[in-house]
Amino acid sequence: MARTRLERVRASVGIAALALQQIQDDLTTDDIDAVELAAILRELSEDTDPPGGFLASVAQLLTTAARRAERIEPDRDGDASCPLHEAAALITDNAGQLLIWAARSLDPQGEPV
Repeated sequence: MARTRLERVRASVGIAALALQQIQDDLTTDDIDAVELAAILRELSEDTDPPGGFLASVAQLLTTAARRAERIEPDRDGDASCPLHEAAALITDNAGQLLIWAARSLDPQGEPV
């Protein structure tokens, strides 16, 4: 039986949630130091695979949803697409930059991953 699109999305979100839980678990260990924490923060926000890091990937997903909403929202008034575009911008401009600042504070000499 073929899976529906929503079922595939649910499965993918579940996998992503498990991966994020693993990162969170790693952050709670007693042996993590400032340099390693900074490297983890950089991994989430800077050029990795895919380019742009994890946060950029989430922002791109929201931008894609916004573009789709622009084509299908009633009256094309932006009630759905504008908040999605804004959420993507907040992730890229605010959350990403804040992670970079935190990483630099923890490890000023650190190299981007």
